[in-house]
Amino acid sequence: MTRLNDNRIVRRQQPVSDALADSELPPLLQQVYANRHVNHVEDVRYTLDKLLDYRKLKGCEQAAEIIADAISSDSMILIVGDYDADGATSTAVMLRALRAFGHSRCHHLVPNRFDFGYGLSPELVEVAKDFNPDLIITVDNGIASISGVQRAAELGIPVIVTDHHLAGDALPPAAAIVNPNQPGCDFPSKVIAGVGVAFYVMLATRAALRERNHFADGQQPNMAELLDLVALGTVADVAPLDVNNRILVDQGLKRIRAGAGCAGIQALLRVAGRNMRSCCAQDFGFAIAPRLNAAGRLEDMSIGIECLLSDDLSQALDIAQQLDAINKQRRSIEEEMLQQANALIDAQLAALEQQAESQRPANAICLYNDDWHQGVVGLLASRIKERLHRPVIAFAQADETDTSAQRQLKGSARSIPGVHIRDAIDVVDKQHPGLIIKFGGHAMAAGLSLRADALEAFSAALEQAVSDMVNEDILQQTIETDGAVDEAQLNLSNAELLRYAGPWGQHFPEPVFDDEFEVVDWRIVGDKHLKMRLRKTDGEQIIDAIAFNHTGENLPAGGKLHAAYRMDVNEYNGNKKLQLIVEHIQPPGL
Repeated sequence: MTRLNDNRIVRRQQPVSDALADSELPPLLQQVYANRHVNHVEDVRYTLDKLLDYRKLKGCEQAAEIIADAISSDSMILIVGDYDADGATSTAVMLRALRAFGHSRCHHLVPNRFDFGYGLSPELVEVAKDFNPDLIITVDNGIASISGVQRAAELGIPVIVTDHHLAGDALPPAAAIVNPNQPGCDFPSKVIAGVGVAFYVMLATRAALRERNHFADGQQPNMAELLDLVALGTVADVAPLDVNNRILVDQGLKRIRAGAGCAGIQALLRVAGRNMRSCCAQDFGFAIAPRLNAAGRLEDMSIGIECLLSDDLSQALDIAQQLDAINKQRRSIEEEMLQQANALIDAQLAALEQQAESQRPANAICLYNDDWHQGVVGLLASRIKERLHRPVIAFAQADETDTSAQRQLKGSARSIPGVHIRDAIDVVDKQHPGLIIKFGGHAMAAGLSLRADALEAFSAALEQAVSDMVNEDILQQTIETDGAVDEAQLNLSNAELLRYAGPWGQHFPEPVFDDEFEVVDWRIVGDKHLKMRLRKTDGEQIIDAIAFNHTGENLPAGGKLHAAYRMDVNEYNGNKKLQLIVEHIQPPGL
């Protein structure tokens, strides 16, 4: 496969503050935290009393009063979710909270992405009315559902919108809107996930019910019991881990490791072969979230929500195994699509080389194939983005039976740091009215629909919009590391220390180091992974290492290399051992 960018290692070089230096934290961890702009040890002590106040979230108390009224009058409440892991966990948080408040007249409805698309559309409202709801609450969607909320109002059904996506020029005519990214909201954490917003609304609802003496003998539900779901949804949605999000995630992980997580999460961890007692944020992102999301991508997210709502571990395991099977099917589809997309890109690059032109891709990539599955194009866009380090939009047919020129395509976009992809699509929409049917999203991911015959014009317009936003530094892929470490620091104790020192994730990245090594020996395992034994240059210790999806073809000559790596704990048959996860390999001396 042709490589488009020579990755450049950039070391984070932040000074350790006096407050950190005087703390009891080990020096390695002090430097890692300093590199993430942490200056005080209190910023990494994630206690619940430090959570932002729900009263700072515009519309939260108003929504809580409406929900409390519905509970007091025993009204039917319908939760309308989204078909990804954030939407599934948001739905589960709402339903579990309402039931803990003693309200049983509540149901959920999640649109099938193939039949209804995203959000509370007018068509979905027609389905929702069959539940005879007295109140609809959207979770992880709704801020763009103007026509859907209007249709509900025409039917006499008030709607509360809880969302975190960016608001458009107009807001839906809802009874209340809770969204940190709506105009006039001063909530400090603009990056809270949909599940976090749902949790805050339920916190406010509990307070409203408490004021009404709703809870007998003052016994109120412990909302911390929902934090495992909040943590999962936050990490799964790749929400930037500011301090508030880190508190939510850390507290949820601690509950899971203590055996207090819900049956559904325990079951998903078991099916994925992960240890509940050592669960970390990476297990959410790489083990649980893909299995949940697979249901929404290929079938119906209702099965994922059912898993998260189950209180019976045996039942949850049965559902988790179904989700695992769906995920295997998803992986097979994705791999075939990825091969097709890579072949297309390789052909384009080969043509450029024959023309003796610079081997440079476009600044924005649009890909389409008649046979691609619309539920998997987002994953495809992400994989191609990783290869090209360019914003990528992958398209599939909205209706596989429609072969006309007027047929619609659904696209899923993934972006790179420095390119706000929703803003780029918005520029295209404003400069070329009518070219895009609809769109929405945020900085790193977005979705849109357009006519098939508009794809070429859209691709050209997007290329121009992105070109106006980028420079060479943005398009140069860099690997940020925390620098080199002494040989004595390469040990199992530090690997375990770093594993639980997070939670690590978006905008608070897991520690990566870089050093030069001698390759003692290497072999290929699992047909596509490079297993090595390394010794640090001028060192003595021989360390196991693995580079996933690397077949050894680009190993530097001479038996030496410069590697960017993570320290990891390799546990097998109850034995733990240090292992390096190699992220990048290049010749030594660069």
